[in-house]
Amino acid sequence: MFKQFPRRPDQAEASVVPLHANAGGQAMADRRSDDPRQSTSEERELIAFLELKGRLHEALLDRLNFAVIDKIMPDELRREVAGLAEEVLAAENRPMRGPDFQRLVDELLHEVLGLGPLEPLLADPTVNDILVNGHSSVYVERAGILERTPVRFRDEKHLLRIIDKIVSRIGRRVDESVPWVDARLEDGSRVNAIIRPCAIDGPSISIRKFSKMPFTMEGLVAQGALSEEAAGLLRGLVRARFNILISGGTGSGKTTMLNAMSASISDRERIVTIEDAAELQLQQSHVVRLETRPPSPNGSGAVAQRDLVRNALRMRPDRIIVGEVRGAESFDMLQAMNTGHDGSMTTVHANSARDALGRIEQMVSMNGLDLPLSAIRSQIASALHFVVQLSRMADGRRRVTAISEITAMEGDVIAMQDIFVFRRKGVSADGEILGEFTATGIRPRSAEALAAAGINFADSHFAVKG
Repeated sequence: MFKQFPRRPDQAEASVVPLHANAGGQAMADRRSDDPRQSTSEERELIAFLELKGRLHEALLDRLNFAVIDKIMPDELRREVAGLAEEVLAAENRPMRGPDFQRLVDELLHEVLGLGPLEPLLADPTVNDILVNGHSSVYVERAGILERTPVRFRDEKHLLRIIDKIVSRIGRRVDESVPWVDARLEDGSRVNAIIRPCAIDGPSISIRKFSKMPFTMEGLVAQGALSEEAAGLLRGLVRARFNILISGGTGSGKTTMLNAMSASISDRERIVTIEDAAELQLQQSHVVRLETRPPSPNGSGAVAQRDLVRNALRMRPDRIIVGEVRGAESFDMLQAMNTGHDGSMTTVHANSARDALGRIEQMVSMNGLDLPLSAIRSQIASALHFVVQLSRMADGRRRVTAISEITAMEGDVIAMQDIFVFRRKGVSADGEILGEFTATGIRPRSAEALAAAGINFADSHFAVKG
């Protein structure tokens, strides 16, 4: 299983600062960089311990037989790695306590089989985002709040090796000629990586983790993202095949909401999804997932979202779901919604429902088509029925801030009315945003169409409470 084996190029830098390093160790590292004169015996001991770990990682990786490593059971692999680690420690006459030895074996397995120091963060269900700002600075987001971790890479080469490992799995590359890349992990988590010369302070990775348990509308209600009445309306709109635009800023929960709403789609419908990086977790059985492709190193072979939207129209879809519209595909999406593909949904980056329509309008107008503004707005008004606006607030919580109905054109302006809104009432002593999600008292004009689809709401459903 193990023998003296030539090191692969991507194992050039395998050692890593231990994931279990505590905040005190991080603070000591920071003090060392600020004033070397403040070095203490404790700091020197920490440095020596980290250097020993680096040598052990390299020595062990030198001896791994990668030709058979994927055929070995995990428990057997762990025993063999532990045995090799014991050999190296004995040769250097350096004893190690049991817990530290187990951590060493864990870290080596992470390096060989996974993404090194990122593995425990990826396995932590409380972590939503992982943000690597250079090899010595790693942050995570938990419950909407950013916090720094003691996780570190050994050096920049080690971080670059992990980036290459991520992107090579899906046939992509990143180098000085193309210094950024969008990718995804095997579990669907979205990854963006950028390196020098664009990343001035060193390579950076942003990972938006893919929830293993997709959010449901019930779960969002329980978290306070919206009210049960609003959730009921959204379920009805999806079942009745209204076209819906989900709008919000970065990290506001647009994809989460799209996943939750899609659960109301009938299992008897054919759905085609189109994304830059596959994130949607649709539960239906009849789903065709399409993903864009970046250009090859010679600049050819790119597949844009617009190409996929056009192709989707030939695939006999009942609904088309575009993960996010960013450009020319917006026009084709509107055309699909206007030509029989009712019940389609998409998302867009915008800070309000009105801004969302403005962004769609802008994207269509930049499409090279010589269309008057009134014609573009008329297309939008007839294609889209509702806009769901989300926001990530100062306390880190993600909430639906408005559900707005597009009613008609009034002159050259698209008329809208809010059906449900989140009304802020203040901030608590611990910084939590206080407020409530409430109906505005306006009954949607689409109530008759909902009733025709067998979905009836009493007038009290849209009444202002309190």
